[in-house]
Amino acid sequence: YEVTLRISEIKFVLLRYSSISLQKQGNVISQCLPYNRYLKTHYGLRPNPAGIMRKSANTVASKLREMQAFFGLEVTGKLDEETYELMQKPRCGVPDVGEYNFFPRKLKWSKTNLTYRIMNYTSDLRRAEVDRAFKKAFKVWSDVTPLNFTRTRSGVADIMISFGTKEHGDFYPFDGPSGLLAHAFPPGPDYGGDAHFDDDEAWSDDSRGYNLFLVAAHEFGHSLGLEHSRDPGALMFPIYTYTGRTGFVLPDDDVQGIQELYGAGDKDPNPKHPKTPEKCDADLSLDAITELRGEMLIFKDRFFWRLHPQMVDAELVLLKSFWPELPNKIDAAYENPIKDLVFMFKGKKVWALNGYDIVEDFPKKIYEMGFPKEMKRIDAAVHIKDTGKTFFFSGNKYWSYDEEAEVMEAGYPRLIEDEFAGIGDRVDAVYQRNGYLYFFNGPLQFEYSIWSKRIVRVLHTNSIFWC
Repeated sequence: YEVTLRISEIKFVLLRYSSISLQKQGNVISQCLPYNRYLKTHYGLRPNPAGIMRKSANTVASKLREMQAFFGLEVTGKLDEETYELMQKPRCGVPDVGEYNFFPRKLKWSKTNLTYRIMNYTSDLRRAEVDRAFKKAFKVWSDVTPLNFTRTRSGVADIMISFGTKEHGDFYPFDGPSGLLAHAFPPGPDYGGDAHFDDDEAWSDDSRGYNLFLVAAHEFGHSLGLEHSRDPGALMFPIYTYTGRTGFVLPDDDVQGIQELYGAGDKDPNPKHPKTPEKCDADLSLDAITELRGEMLIFKDRFFWRLHPQMVDAELVLLKSFWPELPNKIDAAYENPIKDLVFMFKGKKVWALNGYDIVEDFPKKIYEMGFPKEMKRIDAAVHIKDTGKTFFFSGNKYWSYDEEAEVMEAGYPRLIEDEFAGIGDRVDAVYQRNGYLYFFNGPLQFEYSIWSKRIVRVLHTNSIFWC
């Protein structure tokens, strides 16, 4: 029951229907033999000897359906682009579904005082940095349970930690750079609980290479008996994502999982653990909305939903899984399709994005666009394609920005209520479609006709997801 973390050598693309998406999908996918290995490793696909008919669900199509169901993709049983794209993402290698997904008998430690020993070090970081990363990773779990972790420098500890390359003594060899990052074993004797890290990788304490703290925190979850989560916001979600250098708080899904095994502790410094938003929540509110090359991105906390006209359902992903350099949460966003740029705002800063890449010389200060220097944030933004103007909303006021001249128009700011009567005196998010503006204010959205200048309908915020 080895647990591995796998990184693809192929960097996954940003948009499945854009100019930077995979080219000639049929040709690429038809040549993608490694997907069989992926299904064998994570979904228990067994080889079918030539000439033998098998009456079972153990087919490539059935295993693809299992994978698609686990990740919330459209269940087709076909290796479509979305499924192929997900197979390329960084991930932990423990199987995900059904009988393969749980360690036998819900393995856990029978004691609360556990020891760990660091057997050797990587040359990528100073020893003190490695010590700090592992100590911080254990604290993630001890903060929310009665577990205590004590480092020992000799003898056999409960959790033995080491760096190694290729075949390193446990019959689960590493494979050089950009393959298997690490593996750990569930609680038990001998190798039980031990965690091994591939020293052929570039380890760091930030976004470069692979963040040792984040990988270790995930692997130590397995060392304590946790399996993978279906929650894309969970630390125990199979896909690796860099989530920032500081301020990590264990997500609620992981807290529930570890406390099911060991109970709650009495020293949690972060009683509010982040929850993953539910799109059909009756009280759902949004942070920002923008289009990006035909796809709608809907932002909430550290996540956004990807909603494409050809997609059956919205896909929820972490913001930092696409743009590690951006903050964990944004205030506003809009697309300028003429320039093929998306602008994202957080506090007094603005970033310009060209697809997957942040434009050079960004972020900039919002006052460089003509806003007052004392303005602290933009609440919402929307680009009006027919006029070439962009509306910005902050507090109870709004501005109009001329995109071609790159100047704020004279006569602004104005009061929101004076121009858009009935939508309230603040805007959380807004987008434009087919001559209408859709304003979001808490759990409500207002469909506003640009030409008749009146509210046509009042809807629930979650109706954007057809809830």
